[in-house]
Amino acid sequence: MRLIGLDPGLRHTGWGVIETAGNRLRHVADGVVHSRDGRPLAERLVDLFRQLNDILAGYQPAAAAVEETFVNKNPASTLKLGVARGVVLLAPAERGLPVFEYSANLIKKSVVGVGHADKQQVEMMVRRLLPGATLDSSDAADALAVAICHAHHASTRSVWAAGGAR
Repeated sequence: MRLIGLDPGLRHTGWGVIETAGNRLRHVADGVVHSRDGRPLAERLVDLFRQLNDILAGYQPAAAAVEETFVNKNPASTLKLGVARGVVLLAPAERGLPVFEYSANLIKKSVVGVGHADKQQVEMMVRRLLPGATLDSSDAADALAVAICHAHHASTRSVWAAGGAR
């Protein structure tokens, strides 16, 4: 199954595509989409939406996973992040993809084993789990971590569903 992980941000939104087969993970692609600084908020959101649509059309994932918003000390920044996150949720949902959300702590715990791991630990584990991933930025590494988290949890849900069907 092909999955896309998304790490929302108004300036930079990370994305990462992986394929899963059983418990095997394979890196497909990763990167970052950017909005134009200094432009009105609505135009920046259109930038994100269009770029994400291009990525979704190009890689054709079966599902999307998005990191939940954490509350920042700056309410204005938190609000802008929330608006950008809305676009990140909308793009795959508008295409009919199931969208799953995971907290930052659950993502870190799923990838590193510790819910309060730092960015370097997450990036190091993403590189180990997905050999060949270039990881041009920490946003892309975070997005791949979201995809890995979803792959693990989706696999567990399918095993539980199969067991419940017996």
